[in-house]
Amino acid sequence: MLAAISNIGSRRFATAANKLSKTALYDYHVQNGGKMVEFAGYSMPVQYSNLGVLASHEWTRKNASLFDVSHMLQTSWVGKDRIKFIESLIVADVEGLPVGSSTLSVFTNENGGIIDDTVVNKRSADALYVVSNAGCAEKDLRHIRAHLADFQNKGGDVDVKVIEDMSLVAIQGPKAAGIVSELAGSSNGLKDFKFMTARELELKGIPVYISRCGYTGEDGFEISVPHTEVVNLCKNLLAHSDAELAGLAVRDSLRLEAGLCLYGNDLDETVTPVEGGLTWTIDTNSEGQRRRTEGGFLGANKVLSQIGKGAVVPRRRVGLLVDGAPARDHVEIFSPADGAVIGVVTSGCPSPVLKKNIAMGYVANGFHKAGTELQVKVRGKVQKATVVKMPFVEHNYYRG
Repeated sequence: MLAAISNIGSRRFATAANKLSKTALYDYHVQNGGKMVEFAGYSMPVQYSNLGVLASHEWTRKNASLFDVSHMLQTSWVGKDRIKFIESLIVADVEGLPVGSSTLSVFTNENGGIIDDTVVNKRSADALYVVSNAGCAEKDLRHIRAHLADFQNKGGDVDVKVIEDMSLVAIQGPKAAGIVSELAGSSNGLKDFKFMTARELELKGIPVYISRCGYTGEDGFEISVPHTEVVNLCKNLLAHSDAELAGLAVRDSLRLEAGLCLYGNDLDETVTPVEGGLTWTIDTNSEGQRRRTEGGFLGANKVLSQIGKGAVVPRRRVGLLVDGAPARDHVEIFSPADGAVIGVVTSGCPSPVLKKNIAMGYVANGFHKAGTELQVKVRGKVQKATVVKMPFVEHNYYRG
């Protein structure tokens, strides 16, 4: 159900000279005790008065939390050459993706750096549905627009449109499926609805496009819903005793426990998919390795040169368990052998589940193996940091 959509250049963005943008749920957040902060040009809730950040985090891991993610960029890609065009910009095998399925991918630049991470869904036999980060929306559209014009000038049949009239909310947690199932009136409890697939549904009579995915490591759904219906949908979801509203603060701690990247912290235009631990996004849906063999995306030569036996990868994204105080972003990582700086922390916080301090960052190749003992310096004090496998907290995605 895609209602009115507008041309790619028409999305408006908040600038320093303008007031912050608001989602269709802004008043609803305020009425429900949301503490509003600036995020990606929008006024968004960082937390709510009824639950502290720790309590909200624990609630999500045990029950279900509802997040407003309407600031994210939703786009529709149509035309007979839509797959050829999107595959020129991202690393995924979209051609091999079954209809109704989704995949995480990344937009790359000419040097193989990551412009943004994104989720691509083959919505139908003739359309793609793509969700990208709010903080990168303007940059993404500028990048897409430039390559779109060249592709069309060469005869390519494709159009990319911003979906302007739809909000996006995410319900996450082990009880999310039960709540959604009740609203859908599903007799099978959505057991046939697998992770990273999507479908049209009606939830209490409200038409939505719903994907089984999320950013917390828990089972859950992202729901694209008309602006005019989003408040009613949220009220219906939150009428269940297992559901609570949650904000940006808990979203960040949840995604870090799950080992998921935040663009601008853990990924940027200098990081390749291989360095960022996202090699698996290349050909994730292909039984063969078409994209690794053919390339065809921006920066493919550099990215593909980093894959395989003997490949040189200068740095690696790793997970760390940190002794002492939490190591936050920009904290340097040292080799304990000689005190040399060998990396930097990009995200870090205390883990509410593990009761330990966790962090994510980049280290020079050779220091990335699990069990390697390193050091960080927090507030002038040297502390031990041990490389561990991610996710820190096991994923609970529904595989069916």
